[in-house]
Amino acid sequence: MIAFLKEYLTVLRIERNLSNNTLTAYQTDLMFFIDFIVEEGTNDLSEVDTGLLLSFFDKLKKEGKTNSTIARYSSAVKGFYSYLEVNRYILNNPTEKLLSTRITRKLPVVLSISEINKILDAPDIEKNEGLRDKAILELMYSSGLRVSEVITLKLSDLMFTDEIIRVLGKGSKMRIVPVGSSAVHWVKRYLVNVRPLHEVKARSGNILFLTRRGKGFSRMGLWKIVKQYANEADIQKQVHPHTFRHCFATHLLEGGADLRAVQEMLGHADISTTQIYTHIDREYVKQVHQQTHPRG
Repeated sequence: MIAFLKEYLTVLRIERNLSNNTLTAYQTDLMFFIDFIVEEGTNDLSEVDTGLLLSFFDKLKKEGKTNSTIARYSSAVKGFYSYLEVNRYILNNPTEKLLSTRITRKLPVVLSISEINKILDAPDIEKNEGLRDKAILELMYSSGLRVSEVITLKLSDLMFTDEIIRVLGKGSKMRIVPVGSSAVHWVKRYLVNVRPLHEVKARSGNILFLTRRGKGFSRMGLWKIVKQYANEADIQKQVHPHTFRHCFATHLLEGGADLRAVQEMLGHADISTTQIYTHIDREYVKQVHQQTHPRG
């Protein structure tokens, strides 16, 4: 069973170009599944039936796993068994009779434009770190970047003459994203006034945003920056780096942007992922109606 799993993960890495984090998640989920069926006395993947699968998902529910987590396990197991079936390692696929787990999607936290502006205005631009942080926050909101995309952005990815940047997203997929004039202004000020002071030739390489030690940021380092300025701006909502991405998409759609264009800018492979922001937009419209209509 482990040999089949290793083969499957190799195929995912080569053919689907999945990231190491995604592959690790697949491996963890499928090893949990394999450990379960072994504990139940089954040592052959072809002997797993629908009843055993249902017992596995029942175990996940009893352990308090959320619908989204169970759906993730279900997707991993189904994908694994589809691979086994296509390659004729098994004759019957027990996952074919499984119903998809219904997921109740929680709408992400989105800040108002005034709340975003308070955070963007919070850094002290008279200080080197403040000017750098201002540039980071402006770029995150202007282009809707993921945390991993911000911390890996390179000097060579900046094409400010055309007000665009090149972004290496999930699955090593490259995309071109517009960047607003405000973000361009602050990143340029950072490049001239701060980055040369932080740059250490042996460490910095081509990375755009550097710590005082001349290294690129970690995910946690960026999280701390966002948290610091959200607190300074007295924002009562839960704010994290991805909040800026949510705000980017939501504010574009509220302004009349085309859904397909937003999908392209976010780098979503499936437009259904982008459509969650249309739900947020509708919630915003309903809220405005309730607050302003005489009989709301």
